[in-house]
Amino acid sequence: MTSLGKLAWGAWIISLLAGSGTAWAQRDSPAPGQRQGAAVVPSVIPIFPLEDATLFPGASHPFHIFEPRYREMIADALKGDRIIGMATLKPGYEADYDGRPPIFAIGCAGLITDVEELPDGRFNVMLQGIAKFRISREDPSRRYRLAHIEVMPETLGDRGMEALGAERRRLEALVTKPGSGSSIPPGIPDEEVVNTLAQYVPVDPPERQTLLELKDALARAQALIKLLEAAGPPPR
Repeated sequence: MTSLGKLAWGAWIISLLAGSGTAWAQRDSPAPGQRQGAAVVPSVIPIFPLEDATLFPGASHPFHIFEPRYREMIADALKGDRIIGMATLKPGYEADYDGRPPIFAIGCAGLITDVEELPDGRFNVMLQGIAKFRISREDPSRRYRLAHIEVMPETLGDRGMEALGAERRRLEALVTKPGSGSSIPPGIPDEEVVNTLAQYVPVDPPERQTLLELKDALARAQALIKLLEAAGPPPR
Protein backbone atom coordinates (compact mmCIF):
# COMPACT_ATOMS: atom_id res chain seq x y z
CA MET A 1 0.00 0.00 0.00
CA THR A 2 1.29 3.44 -0.85
CA SER A 3 2.02 5.92 1.91
CA LEU A 4 0.09 8.63 0.13
CA GLY A 5 -1.76 10.62 2.29
CA LYS A 6 -3.96 8.12 3.85
CA LEU A 7 -5.56 11.28 5.12
CA ALA A 8 -6.09 12.63 1.60
CA TRP A 9 -7.76 9.54 0.16
CA GLY A 10 -9.51 8.83 3.46
CA ALA A 11 -11.12 12.28 3.43
CA TRP A 12 -12.11 11.82 -0.22
CA ILE A 13 -13.80 8.47 0.50
CA ILE A 14 -15.62 9.97 3.47
CA SER A 15 -16.88 12.72 1.16
CA LEU A 16 -17.96 10.09 -1.37
CA LEU A 17 -19.84 8.14 1.28
CA ALA A 18 -21.37 11.32 2.68
CA GLY A 19 -22.95 11.91 -0.72
CA SER A 20 -24.21 8.35 -0.68
CA GLY A 21 -25.60 8.94 2.78
CA THR A 22 -27.58 11.93 1.52
CA ALA A 23 -29.08 9.77 -1.22
CA TRP A 24 -30.03 7.12 1.35
CA ALA A 25 -31.65 9.72 3.59
CA GLN A 26 -33.84 10.86 0.69
CA ARG A 27 -35.27 7.37 0.13
CA ASP A 28 -37.97 5.65 2.12
CA SER A 29 -36.61 2.35 0.80
CA PRO A 30 -34.06 1.26 -1.83
CA ALA A 31 -35.26 1.39 -5.42
CA PRO A 32 -35.62 -2.03 -7.10
CA GLY A 33 -32.33 -3.23 -8.57
CA GLN A 34 -30.39 -0.45 -6.92
CA ARG A 35 -28.79 -2.36 -4.06
CA GLN A 36 -26.79 -5.57 -3.80
CA GLY A 37 -28.99 -8.60 -4.15
CA ALA A 38 -32.04 -6.68 -5.42
CA ALA A 39 -31.36 -7.24 -9.12
CA VAL A 40 -31.45 -10.65 -10.75
CA VAL A 41 -28.10 -11.33 -12.42
CA PRO A 42 -28.43 -13.39 -15.64
CA SER A 43 -26.31 -16.49 -16.16
CA VAL A 44 -24.66 -14.88 -19.22
CA ILE A 45 -23.46 -11.28 -18.98
CA PRO A 46 -21.15 -8.95 -20.91
CA ILE A 47 -17.69 -8.57 -19.39
CA PHE A 48 -15.75 -5.31 -19.21
CA PRO A 49 -12.14 -6.17 -18.27
CA LEU A 50 -9.80 -3.59 -16.73
CA GLU A 51 -6.37 -3.80 -15.12
CA ASP A 52 -7.75 -3.23 -11.61
CA ALA A 53 -10.75 -4.62 -9.71
CA THR A 54 -12.86 -1.49 -10.01
CA LEU A 55 -16.24 -2.65 -8.68
CA PHE A 56 -17.33 -4.25 -5.39
CA PRO A 57 -20.80 -5.37 -4.26
CA GLY A 58 -22.89 -2.45 -3.04
CA ALA A 59 -20.38 0.21 -4.11
CA SER A 60 -20.64 2.56 -7.11
CA HIS A 61 -18.08 3.55 -9.72
CA PRO A 62 -18.15 5.90 -12.76
CA PHE A 63 -16.74 4.74 -16.11
CA HIS A 64 -15.95 6.47 -19.38
CA ILE A 65 -16.57 4.08 -22.28
CA PHE A 66 -14.73 4.93 -25.50
CA GLU A 67 -13.58 1.72 -27.26
CA PRO A 68 -15.99 0.74 -30.08
CA ARG A 69 -16.51 -2.82 -28.79
CA TYR A 70 -17.41 -1.59 -25.30
CA ARG A 71 -19.61 1.22 -26.64
CA GLU A 72 -21.50 -1.57 -28.39
CA MET A 73 -21.61 -3.47 -25.09
CA ILE A 74 -23.17 -0.52 -23.25
CA ALA A 75 -25.68 0.12 -26.05
CA ASP A 76 -26.78 -3.53 -25.89
CA ALA A 77 -26.96 -3.50 -22.08
CA LEU A 78 -29.16 -0.40 -22.13
CA LYS A 79 -31.62 -2.22 -24.39
CA GLY A 80 -31.83 -5.07 -21.88
CA ASP A 81 -31.27 -5.51 -18.14
CA ARG A 82 -28.52 -2.83 -17.85
CA ILE A 83 -26.14 -5.33 -16.18
CA ILE A 84 -22.47 -5.77 -17.07
CA GLY A 85 -19.69 -7.62 -15.29
CA MET A 86 -16.36 -6.11 -14.29
CA ALA A 87 -13.32 -8.40 -14.33
CA THR A 88 -9.60 -7.87 -13.75
CA LEU A 89 -7.04 -8.49 -16.48
CA LYS A 90 -4.21 -10.83 -15.52
CA PRO A 91 -0.60 -9.55 -15.67
CA GLY A 92 0.79 -9.53 -19.19
CA TYR A 93 -2.52 -8.53 -20.76
CA GLU A 94 -0.82 -5.73 -22.73
CA ALA A 95 0.48 -8.20 -25.35
CA ASP A 96 -3.08 -9.06 -26.44
CA TYR A 97 -5.13 -6.12 -25.17
CA ASP A 98 -7.10 -5.73 -28.42
CA GLY A 99 -8.00 -9.43 -28.32
CA ARG A 100 -9.18 -11.48 -25.36
CA PRO A 101 -6.33 -11.60 -22.84
CA PRO A 102 -6.74 -13.78 -19.72
CA ILE A 103 -8.85 -12.40 -16.87
CA PHE A 104 -9.38 -13.46 -13.27
CA ALA A 105 -12.38 -15.73 -12.83
CA ILE A 106 -13.94 -13.73 -10.00
CA GLY A 107 -15.46 -10.33 -10.73
CA CYS A 108 -18.43 -8.16 -9.81
CA ALA A 109 -21.64 -7.54 -11.75
CA GLY A 110 -22.92 -3.99 -11.86
CA LEU A 111 -26.18 -2.26 -12.73
CA ILE A 112 -26.04 0.86 -14.91
CA THR A 113 -27.84 3.39 -12.70
CA ASP A 114 -26.97 6.53 -14.68
CA VAL A 115 -25.81 7.09 -18.26
CA GLU A 116 -24.77 9.96 -20.50
CA GLU A 117 -24.39 9.27 -24.21
CA LEU A 118 -21.96 11.70 -25.83
CA PRO A 119 -22.39 13.03 -29.40
CA ASP A 120 -19.52 10.91 -30.78
CA GLY A 121 -20.92 7.63 -29.40
CA ARG A 122 -18.90 7.46 -26.20
CA PHE A 123 -20.67 6.93 -22.87
CA ASN A 124 -20.28 8.07 -19.28
CA VAL A 125 -21.97 5.54 -17.01
CA MET A 126 -22.38 4.92 -13.30
CA LEU A 127 -22.28 1.29 -12.22
CA GLN A 128 -23.51 0.02 -8.88
CA GLY A 129 -22.13 -3.33 -7.78
CA ILE A 130 -24.87 -5.89 -7.20
CA ALA A 131 -23.15 -9.28 -6.86
CA LYS A 132 -19.82 -11.05 -7.02
CA PHE A 133 -19.54 -13.80 -9.62
CA ARG A 134 -17.28 -16.57 -10.91
CA ILE A 135 -16.77 -17.06 -14.66
CA SER A 136 -17.23 -20.64 -15.82
CA ARG A 137 -16.60 -20.07 -19.54
CA GLU A 138 -16.66 -17.35 -22.18
CA ASP A 139 -18.92 -16.98 -25.20
CA PRO A 140 -17.08 -15.63 -28.31
CA SER A 141 -20.24 -14.68 -30.23
CA ARG A 142 -19.90 -10.88 -29.80
CA ARG A 143 -17.18 -8.30 -30.47
CA TYR A 144 -17.11 -7.58 -26.76
CA ARG A 145 -16.67 -10.31 -24.17
CA LEU A 146 -19.55 -12.41 -22.86
CA ALA A 147 -19.27 -14.95 -20.07
CA HIS A 148 -21.31 -17.66 -18.39
CA ILE A 149 -21.17 -16.88 -14.69
CA GLU A 150 -22.28 -18.18 -11.30
CA VAL A 151 -23.28 -15.62 -8.66
CA MET A 152 -21.34 -15.83 -5.37
CA PRO A 153 -23.64 -14.41 -2.66
CA GLU A 154 -21.99 -12.65 0.27
CA THR A 155 -24.22 -13.33 3.25
CA LEU A 156 -23.64 -12.82 6.97
CA GLY A 157 -25.71 -14.12 9.86
CA ASP A 158 -26.64 -12.04 12.90
CA ARG A 159 -23.27 -12.63 14.59
CA GLY A 160 -21.43 -11.78 11.41
CA MET A 161 -23.37 -8.55 11.01
CA GLU A 162 -22.62 -7.60 14.61
CA ALA A 163 -18.91 -8.26 14.07
CA LEU A 164 -19.01 -6.28 10.82
CA GLY A 165 -20.46 -3.29 12.66
CA ALA A 166 -17.54 -3.35 15.09
CA GLU A 167 -15.00 -3.60 12.26
CA ARG A 168 -16.68 -0.71 10.44
CA ARG A 169 -16.11 1.46 13.51
CA ARG A 170 -12.44 0.47 13.55
CA LEU A 171 -12.13 1.35 9.86
CA GLU A 172 -13.75 4.72 10.39
CA ALA A 173 -11.24 5.51 13.12
CA LEU A 174 -8.39 4.60 10.76
CA VAL A 175 -9.49 6.84 7.87
CA THR A 176 -10.85 9.82 9.80
CA LYS A 177 -8.52 12.63 10.83
CA PRO A 178 -8.70 13.14 14.62
CA GLY A 179 -10.56 16.32 15.51
CA SER A 180 -11.65 17.00 11.90
CA GLY A 181 -15.33 16.58 12.64
CA SER A 182 -15.73 14.51 9.44
CA SER A 183 -17.30 11.10 9.66
CA ILE A 184 -19.08 8.50 7.56
CA PRO A 185 -22.86 8.91 7.82
CA PRO A 186 -24.20 6.23 10.19
CA GLY A 187 -27.17 5.38 7.95
CA ILE A 188 -25.02 3.81 5.23
CA PRO A 189 -24.98 -0.02 5.44
CA ASP A 190 -21.78 -1.51 6.86
CA GLU A 191 -21.23 -3.60 3.72
CA GLU A 192 -21.32 -0.51 1.52
CA VAL A 193 -18.82 1.32 3.72
CA VAL A 194 -16.39 -1.60 3.72
CA ASN A 195 -16.73 -2.35 0.01
CA THR A 196 -16.36 1.31 -0.98
CA LEU A 197 -13.15 1.49 1.03
CA ALA A 198 -11.92 -1.74 -0.60
CA GLN A 199 -12.78 -0.34 -4.03
CA TYR A 200 -10.90 2.94 -3.61
CA VAL A 201 -8.08 2.35 -1.11
CA PRO A 202 -4.76 2.89 -2.99
CA VAL A 203 -3.37 -0.64 -3.34
CA ASP A 204 -1.84 -2.54 -6.25
CA PRO A 205 -4.26 -4.41 -8.57
CA PRO A 206 -3.35 -7.91 -7.29
CA GLU A 207 -4.04 -6.79 -3.72
CA ARG A 208 -7.41 -5.32 -4.70
CA GLN A 209 -8.33 -8.51 -6.55
CA THR A 210 -7.51 -10.43 -3.37
CA LEU A 211 -9.87 -8.14 -1.43
CA LEU A 212 -12.64 -8.80 -3.95
CA GLU A 213 -12.15 -12.56 -3.75
CA LEU A 214 -12.55 -12.69 0.04
CA LYS A 215 -15.71 -14.50 1.08
CA ASP A 216 -17.65 -11.55 2.49
CA ALA A 217 -17.56 -7.97 3.77
CA LEU A 218 -16.44 -9.07 7.25
CA ALA A 219 -13.33 -10.80 5.91
CA ARG A 220 -12.74 -7.76 3.67
CA ALA A 221 -13.03 -5.36 6.62
CA GLN A 222 -10.53 -7.38 8.63
CA ALA A 223 -8.07 -7.40 5.72
CA LEU A 224 -8.48 -3.64 5.23
CA ILE A 225 -7.79 -3.00 8.89
CA LYS A 226 -4.52 -4.95 8.64
CA LEU A 227 -3.53 -2.99 5.52
CA LEU A 228 -4.28 0.37 7.07
CA GLU A 229 -2.59 -0.43 10.37
CA ALA A 230 0.50 -1.62 8.51
CA ALA A 231 0.58 1.67 6.58
CA GLY A 232 0.87 3.62 9.83
CA PRO A 233 -1.03 6.66 11.08
CA PRO A 234 -2.01 9.43 8.65
CA PRO A 235 0.35 12.46 8.49
CA ARG A 236 -0.49 15.37 10.76
